[in-house]
Parts: sequence; structure tokens; C-alpha cells
Amino acid sequence: MKSNNLKILIVDDKLENLITLERLLEQFDVDLIRAFSGKEALAHLLDNDFALVLLDVKMPDMDGYEVAELMRGNNRTKHIPIIFVTAESRGEELIFKGYEAGAVDYLLKPLNAAIFRSKVSVFIELYSQKNALRLKTLEFDQKLAELEELQQQLEETNEQLLMLSTTDGLTSLYNRRKFDAIYMEEWQRASRSKQPISIVMLDIDHFKLYNDTYGHHKGDDCLRTIANALKKMDIRHLDKVARIGGEEFALILPETEAEGAMLVAERIRTAIESLNIPHETPFSKVTASFGVSSVVPKRELAPNILIKAVDEALYESKRRGRNASTLKPLKCPEEELMLI
Repeated sequence: MKSNNLKILIVDDKLENLITLERLLEQFDVDLIRAFSGKEALAHLLDNDFALVLLDVKMPDMDGYEVAELMRGNNRTKHIPIIFVTAESRGEELIFKGYEAGAVDYLLKPLNAAIFRSKVSVFIELYSQKNALRLKTLEFDQKLAELEELQQQLEETNEQLLMLSTTDGLTSLYNRRKFDAIYMEEWQRASRSKQPISIVMLDIDHFKLYNDTYGHHKGDDCLRTIANALKKMDIRHLDKVARIGGEEFALILPETEAEGAMLVAERIRTAIESLNIPHETPFSKVTASFGVSSVVPKRELAPNILIKAVDEALYESKRRGRNASTLKPLKCPEEELMLI
């Protein structure tokens, strides 16, 4: 018996007939498995995958027709091709019975060697092609699974890159780029809804002095501590917090009037002061100065008008001695207008 995985089952109750079939099939690189009865054939069929079954018709206990019908009734064996090999009468009735039982061909003994080998070779080739297609399908499925995994990794990488592109690396707050994008979205939304939008901007007082005194490592710790305090503030999901500069932070407060924005600024200012981070300043601890402004956007207003007002309010808080919040009522002189 050959070592190739491709197998052919030969079924006949006479040993000499099996030997004859084996000699006729010697030229094929296949494994030949013998069965002397229908029951033995069915047992082999349950344990092996065959390219072809060469099945004698006339056998004791269970004839070839019964074996074929049982094969066709089983999902595992119903697609295996069957060639009946028999010395039975050449009557068409028996040949048609063989086809009805599920055979793909019906050969009469004595066999014509050339015709027999030609027909067997067809089914060997079909099985080889089917097996090659199955392997290609498995390979394709594996490649598809790999591509899906790569796609998932790519999506995760893109999400990470997006997060990195919009997040401040030191504090994990939104960065300036994301702040600007959110601000433009909220400005346009407020313009459509005719609702106010407010900005609160804060700057850590004497932060350069803090770095010079305690070192940049401590300076980073200070910024992270303040960022964490901002994250813990009880603000709405609408409100967004960002680090927009070295020691500058800002909050976008949609649907918030000036008075409400000032309350938020004072709560944050008090929270930062309550952190009691030591600092060599007149306050003996880290504090922050705040600028606040609010506006109901209009089509003819330039969006940067609010940012400019908040900057001016922040500068006023520093001028007043720091650790303070200043509200700048927004006025819109003609040079601040931008016709659209």
C-alpha cells in the first residue's frame, strides 16, 4: 500500500478479484484498502476519506446496491463516487438500478484495463482538484482571518494615533488642536441655537519660577496634579477641558452665560488653591489666574473674538495681583466683526 493520503476502497467478496483490481491500479499513486463485505466496507468508510469506491454488486449478506444506498444516506459518505464492478448480466435494468442506487459508473467483468484505468484516473484527478481547492479555501480563510486581525490592529492603531493627536501627553487632557476643533464645533452649534457659549482660561501663577525653584520634574508633577483636579471637577458632560499651553488650561462651556462661567472659574480657582502645593510666592502655594467671557454667537462675529476677550480678562487677573478671576463683558467693535 502506498503512503499517499489519497485512498481508494475496493470491495469484493473474492480475494482473487481484489488482487486483480490492485494490479490494475498499481500505476496510480494511491492507497488501496480492501473490504470483503458490505459491512466491512461501511466500517472503512466511517474511518477514512476515499477518492473512489470500486464496489462489487453481488456479495453475501449485503449486496453492492444496499451499500451504495446506505452511503448516499450518510452525510459523510454521500458524495464519494461509486463505480460498480460486476460480472452480473449486461441487462439495462441492472445497470439502471446501479445508477439509481447512486453509482457514477457501471463496469462489467472482465474489465478492459485501458477503459478501467481511464475512468479511475478521472475520479483521482477530480479528488485531487477537490482536495487542492479545499486546501486553497483553508489557506484563503486563514489569510482572511489574518487580514481581519490586521484590520482590527490597524483600527486600534488609528484610534491610538487619533487619541495621541488630540490628547496632551503629560496630562491626558485634550490638547490645543482638539480644543480649537471643539471650540469651532460648539461655536457653530451655539450660532444655530442662539445659545450662549463661555470660555474659562487659567494660567498657573509664577510657573516659570516654580520650575526654576523645584525643577522641571516637579513642574510636570504640578501640572498633572492640577489636571487631575480639573478632571474631578463636577462639570457637565457638555463642558470640555484642555491644556492649551505650557501652564495654560481652558474650559469650553456650551449653553452657559457669563455668571455661570464665573462660578465655574471660582470653583476651580479655589480647588487649585486647596491643593496646597508649596510655592515660593506671596501666596506660599500654587495658585492660578482666570479669564472669563461669554457670548451668543452671530453669523457676523468672528469666532476668535471670544478667545481674545478671555485672554484680556486673564491678563487683567494677573495685573490685579494673580489668584483671581476676571469676567470681561464682550463688546464687538466694528473692527472685530467679520462679514460672512
